[in-house]
Amino acid sequence: MREHERIRAAIIRGGTSKGVFLLASELPEDPDLRDRIILSIFGSPDPRQINGLGGADPLTSKVAIIAPSRREDADIDYTVGYVGIDQAVVDYEGNCGNISQGVGPFAVDEGLVPVTEPVTRVRIFNTNTQRIIEADVPVKDGKAVTEGDFAIHGVPGTGAKIVLNFVNSGGSKTGKLLPTGNVVDTLRLNDGRILTVSLVDAANPAVFVRAVDIGLTGRELPKDTITNPQILAVMEEIRVKAAVMMNLAPAPERVSPAVPKVAFVASPQDYETITGERIAAAQCDLLARTKALAVMHKAYAVTGGICVSAAALIPGTVVHAVTGPRAKVAGVVRVGHPSGVWEFIVAVSRKPSGEFELTRSAIAGTARRIMDGYVYVPRKIFFPDRRTG
Repeated sequence: MREHERIRAAIIRGGTSKGVFLLASELPEDPDLRDRIILSIFGSPDPRQINGLGGADPLTSKVAIIAPSRREDADIDYTVGYVGIDQAVVDYEGNCGNISQGVGPFAVDEGLVPVTEPVTRVRIFNTNTQRIIEADVPVKDGKAVTEGDFAIHGVPGTGAKIVLNFVNSGGSKTGKLLPTGNVVDTLRLNDGRILTVSLVDAANPAVFVRAVDIGLTGRELPKDTITNPQILAVMEEIRVKAAVMMNLAPAPERVSPAVPKVAFVASPQDYETITGERIAAAQCDLLARTKALAVMHKAYAVTGGICVSAAALIPGTVVHAVTGPRAKVAGVVRVGHPSGVWEFIVAVSRKPSGEFELTRSAIAGTARRIMDGYVYVPRKIFFPDRRTG
């Protein structure tokens, strides 16, 4: 009897993340068994993920599960999972905008959608947020184009430009762009400090705080959390308390490790990236730093970027207060992050009721299929009560 089962897989870089792409048809329907298989594929739990495909980093420990959609308004169903590194958990609470950039090209190359040249629009239903994403994928000779002259900070070289439009992304998890109905709320930390925060839900829910209010500048980089681990501790405390305020969890111990996002923001300033590149204040409209599970994000999550950009255009939020005037007129928000600058195309309007509405949220990025083939999963994962041999 063979010792392993083979599962078709592809490793794809999407934006500043990298994930393992799997066809839903290759996985069992039972969610517990499915997640055991995914954990085995990634080599989790293990801090090095040495026995699997995971890269021992939150940005490279993500899975995308793809299937043809039965919905009339979508071509593809897409589920993303944040795969625990040293914990045996796969979190499906939120979407990942970076991994989303690889879904359209994957669908084209796998023959899952009709192809038109030079651009194929792939309508993607993200099951995590129950929202549609439109991906405009450059195509040539029936396959997704990889090479091009479009560059994004945090990714070496250039690639073909993929435009994602997150349709109706306001209220992705809570049903409201402003989950509490307020542009600002107050939050009390365990040490007694009272913070002014903004709770916003666009593409993914997030909580924002001014960097200065927690003793930071906004220029901090991931390496700074090593010498000052309190940065991450405070961010996590804010995130967990905000999750309860947004009714995303009934109690702190029930909060997802991935949702909501948390970020501290600051006005545009000169700063250095993780590679030492100098970013001038004039190149961005605000600075933002967010978390990727238990560490500071080396760049910035796409869905989180849509959320912070939407907040930048809502008068009264803590993000709006630090955002430069150009973005409020142009509708293109340039977010300075540890690897450089992301540009987000957003539009926010106000309904007659006074409620804010996100009417446009898009971003351009790149993706590249790195490899594909088969990943081998021990049969004992599928049949734990059977002997192999």
